[in-house]
Amino acid sequence: MIDKNARKTHLLAADAGGLAKAAEMLREGRLVAFPTETVYGLGADAANARAVAEIYRAKGRPSFNPLIAHVADLASARREGRFDDRASMLAEAFWPGPLTLVLPLAAGASVCDLARAGLDSVGLRIPAHPVALSLLAAAGRPIAAPSANISGHVSPTTPAHVLADLGGRIEAVIDGGACGVGVESTIVALLDGPPRLLRPGGVPRTALEELLGKELLCAEGSEQPLSPGLLASHYAPRGILRLGAENLREGEAGLDFGGRFAGAAAKTFDLSPCGDLAEAAANLFTFLRALDEGGATKIAVAPIPAADLGEAINDRLRRAAAPRN
Repeated sequence: MIDKNARKTHLLAADAGGLAKAAEMLREGRLVAFPTETVYGLGADAANARAVAEIYRAKGRPSFNPLIAHVADLASARREGRFDDRASMLAEAFWPGPLTLVLPLAAGASVCDLARAGLDSVGLRIPAHPVALSLLAAAGRPIAAPSANISGHVSPTTPAHVLADLGGRIEAVIDGGACGVGVESTIVALLDGPPRLLRPGGVPRTALEELLGKELLCAEGSEQPLSPGLLASHYAPRGILRLGAENLREGEAGLDFGGRFAGAAAKTFDLSPCGDLAEAAANLFTFLRALDEGGATKIAVAPIPAADLGEAINDRLRRAAAPRN
């Protein structure tokens, strides 16, 4: 785990200067907590897998769950997700506001694999908070932002809450005062089939059902979250994974770490040649997809340390290696 004294966390004013500095930090791949109308979010550039990996590291999340991407306006949202008539109707009625829509990924979307946990869907929201909207506009890109707290702790609604959990772990907190709603956004999935309520939150179910003209189905749970609030399977390659491999066997492709398979003739992707766990996390889903696209039927996975982000990487790989029906 990160040493909480490793860096100073700056408390930035919610003025033009503070927002400009925060936007610069985000563009540089650093973490900035900011207020929304629900809770404080821990923001990182959603297109930068290395920055997203640092969110998981700072929060101590036990697995790579999908993150909500916050955007400044509907045009930005449409570049990331595919909107049908239902999605457009909900967005026009409740955005900006405490509603997250989980939509099919748009062609050319910028939100990275790690922020989506390897899924072909994306969670999008336009927050109804002037500081958040100004920051998103200044950053000029989607910002992945789960709640700005240690995973499992109470969600933060003031800068003091953020600093109590994440002081020394992140670059800055924008001081926007206390949050107004204090509970997370409602999450609705608009994928194949009827709309589903994944998580109740700031927009009441009744208001959504009245607009849609039908009842929302409740999410069905399984092993892993499709978004915050829904359990479903994460992306897994078609090939069979052999974990903790010390070398490559005949017919195996390799998912390496730290150069263990260096010089092997088989197709190999090294998550991090220098053994950097944040780099490995950033590359994980991209390399799994690359092995899939290359037709790998057997994949040897080098040992990865269990400390820090290694816990989440190993959790994800164990799930990918589990027997499938």
